[in-house]
Amino acid sequence: MRRRVADSVAILVALVTVFPIYWMVLSALKPTGEILSADPRPWTLHPTLDHFRSALGVSGFGRYFLNSLVVALAVVALSALVAFLAAVALTRYRFRTRSTILVLFLIAQMVPVEALSIPLFFQIRDLGRTVPGVGLNTLGSLVLVQLAFSLPFAIWMLRGFVAAVPPEVEEAATMDGASRFTILCRILFPLIAPGLAATSVFSFITAWNDFLFAKTFIISATENQTLPAALLVFFKPDENDWGGIMAASTLMTVPVLVFFVFVRRRLVSGLGGAVKD
Repeated sequence: MRRRVADSVAILVALVTVFPIYWMVLSALKPTGEILSADPRPWTLHPTLDHFRSALGVSGFGRYFLNSLVVALAVVALSALVAFLAAVALTRYRFRTRSTILVLFLIAQMVPVEALSIPLFFQIRDLGRTVPGVGLNTLGSLVLVQLAFSLPFAIWMLRGFVAAVPPEVEEAATMDGASRFTILCRILFPLIAPGLAATSVFSFITAWNDFLFAKTFIISATENQTLPAALLVFFKPDENDWGGIMAASTLMTVPVLVFFVFVRRRLVSGLGGAVKD
């Protein structure tokens, strides 16, 4: 009985979670008349691809897509590397300021992103005067800011995975003559791959869906705009093109799903390895 209740609750939660995605795809396939109808229905008998053609026909859509992909993949790669090294340092080594650093990571997660947009704007502007490639109107500024916001979560999460690896595994490798670099690359890195996959999904989604910083830092260089900026084309003063908005949103969801499928095997794999007696 308890199992049936639990399964029923799980199915209900899954349906509630999936319904907005279903409605988004449905609206992207509905004709404009059905979208604006006063009696909306959860189905359509006349699906159309006109809204997708309209979204793909937006000037610079391919460029926006490429920019978003470059930023997201750069954030994923850099956050995985930095978070991995930081998690190992904070877990395996003891030093005086370790607790302070961990508390600062928590505080960084609590601060609203909107409250930091203006200070970060001036910081990026000043940084761009001395460091090329990370100032205003550059993709480097988006990578830098998204990296800063994804690292605290990634480090906190990876600490648990690193702590779950028995220290005896590293001690056994050291006794066999393995260097610290070899232990990091060939032992710890594969063992905490599930954690790296989970943090990579979070970093990718955060960077891919970013609109606030993309609109704040990319002021005049339209060639460096990211994909969320393409949605603004469908927002009009008199009447919004909801079909185009939903079609563009559906297209934006596809790379996230592809990335998740790419790393899902790592997400479900467990820790492995053996300890040498």
